[in-house]
Amino acid sequence: MIHPFERLVVRHTHRIPLPHGPLGQGGAAARRFDAALMSVGFKLSSALLERLAGLSEETVLDTAARTLDTVREMVGDHVRHNVYFVDFPANVPDTAEFWERCVAEALADEASREGTLAQLRTGVVDLLTLPSYGNYRHTHAEILAAHEELIASAGDRVTVLHPGGTPDEEVSALYLALAGSTTPLGEEGLRDLSALAGHCADGLQPGAIPVRENRAVVNLARLRAGADLLVDTVTDVLRLACALSDGDVTLVEPTRLRSLSRPVRRALLASLDAVVAAAPAKLSDVTAHREAFKRLGERLHPHEYPRWPHAARVFAVARGEEEARSFDSRVEQLLGVDDVTGAARLLTAAPGRLLRSLDRLLRACRTQDERDAVVAAVEQSVPQVAGRVLLAVREHFHNRAEEVGGRRVFVNRQGRAWVATDDRAPVPARERERLLGVLDAETRRRLPRAGHLLIDPDVLDVALPLSGRATAAGLGVLPRGSLSPVDGELLRFFVHWKQTSRSTDYDLSALMLDASYETVSWLSFTALTDVGGEHSGDITDAPDGASEFINLRLDAVRGAFIVPQVNIYSGEGFEETEESLFGFMLRDAEQEGRPFEARTVRMKSELRGPGRVALPLAFVRGDDGRWRAKWLHLYLRGNPNANRVEGNRVSVAVLVRALVEREPLTVRYLTGLMAEGAGAVTVWDGTTVPQGPVTYIGLERPDGLHPDSLVVTPENLRALIPG
Repeated sequence: MIHPFERLVVRHTHRIPLPHGPLGQGGAAARRFDAALMSVGFKLSSALLERLAGLSEETVLDTAARTLDTVREMVGDHVRHNVYFVDFPANVPDTAEFWERCVAEALADEASREGTLAQLRTGVVDLLTLPSYGNYRHTHAEILAAHEELIASAGDRVTVLHPGGTPDEEVSALYLALAGSTTPLGEEGLRDLSALAGHCADGLQPGAIPVRENRAVVNLARLRAGADLLVDTVTDVLRLACALSDGDVTLVEPTRLRSLSRPVRRALLASLDAVVAAAPAKLSDVTAHREAFKRLGERLHPHEYPRWPHAARVFAVARGEEEARSFDSRVEQLLGVDDVTGAARLLTAAPGRLLRSLDRLLRACRTQDERDAVVAAVEQSVPQVAGRVLLAVREHFHNRAEEVGGRRVFVNRQGRAWVATDDRAPVPARERERLLGVLDAETRRRLPRAGHLLIDPDVLDVALPLSGRATAAGLGVLPRGSLSPVDGELLRFFVHWKQTSRSTDYDLSALMLDASYETVSWLSFTALTDVGGEHSGDITDAPDGASEFINLRLDAVRGAFIVPQVNIYSGEGFEETEESLFGFMLRDAEQEGRPFEARTVRMKSELRGPGRVALPLAFVRGDDGRWRAKWLHLYLRGNPNANRVEGNRVSVAVLVRALVEREPLTVRYLTGLMAEGAGAVTVWDGTTVPQGPVTYIGLERPDGLHPDSLVVTPENLRALIPG
């Protein structure tokens, strides 16, 4: 029997659950499976190959078919990538010559001749009206026939798949990892958690669910299974109501609440009543979401249930009939009369808010005694603060400039970003250093003893995933702010989209900036060729899916930054299309192949965000001449239509500069603290694997690690964040 969540396990963990099936002689089938995987950049670990070889051939082939479908989708090989210019990247014409050719073909076509002549008389021709512009001129099969087979290279990506436990064990472990995550999950993670929570409602549950959004998703499954709810604030109940309505459990976007059945209304009202009865002060949380609680009251009908009077008070506060002074208003009152010490003392009752308010408190201090009181409050409170908050505050003060006039970059939960001048007064250096020491000591205390610590140096500049919303879903994707090496001579971006119901035109572009963030050049549908690069051609409609590519020879690129972007010229947004994805490939100079080759794909991510311009990442040339990827995961608002690289190059440059110059907290920071208490520390050389158990931290799990090793890779990097 095939487990319904086997695909999730492979995608999240790069493990294949142990297949159900009879024993047999599956060695030959397993080797064919391995060869097929290698054609798309994956392979079986030696342990997994050995395990599959002991099963029947039919079992191995069934497992191979399911796994190949999964990994092809992971890397973007599940769709047919066609290009406008059949010989791309060879024989891409000059832009003006290409447009002239399109006009000439339109004049030669009786159906379009008169309309084209009329446009020529005005001096302006709309390219989209020309019959040969923007539409594929050949089939996918003709593309394949026009290109030689890819020449294999030692530099091709190889993602190793490892053996897992039984399907039930793997699914349960994945559920526990997602539900118990110490950092918020991204959209894909929440969606997967929702599916797993329903399946695992009667099984093993995590000891704690520290992230409120995760708790709402789990509570939805528990409610449907008739289990007790995990609720300790009134906002937990509001999040659950949003989950019941398929709305936003983060409460950022308003949710249109649905009518609820009587059993559900009773469950929610009973939970609200219990929370308020145990801690009436929690009524103050209502004011932050007053309108949402009003709508919830309309759905719950609390007047019909007099046995839960404390629940009715929640909606009385929302309607303004009962006063519940918020915690924040009490803090503001103290700061309003310059009582910084009193505000800090009050905030010790909410340690997370205290740390988030630190910068403001320190700037409000007028005396050394007040600054000492603030730091003392922090020292008292840090043991009760969530690990991700400790690390986020640590990152903030690390980047807190001592001079006025720097840049501040803001990124919201949806990936929208903007930059402002930092006109705040500086934080005194003495207090800044004291706070960094307090935060480092508390983080060090919480980290587990690593024993033998084995570190892949390529992972050290990966940013800590303090929020899943700072990382897009996909393969090889790293958190915003991460730096990763780019080892290859040819860099090729790709975008693929498939419209849902109306004509949609996405445009792939690449902006080149110099070391001063000034524009050097760009590649797009308006500039098909440049020194060292080619664009595959503009596709303007995607009823069956469409792809565009940009090819760059890195040694010929002018400038210090390459910023790929996807502009929505017209049609559906990134969250409206049936599918939209971005990625990049790396190849050696002598490699030929087709425009898209799965085993050269280093990264593929979903494009699911607001705005009309996507900035997945940038490429930065270092002082040593090497290129590195800087992960952005940003969306610009853009224009409703006709977005082009020429129109947003200034705003893009400002954003890239702000993010490049900001230093995120990285794996290097945590491994440095872990190394202080480790029994041994080894920098992995890519070949030699220690004999005994290790704590391995790297980009890919090496084959041959001791089975009792703790392995941390980008797929479970959040496991590094202390609770």
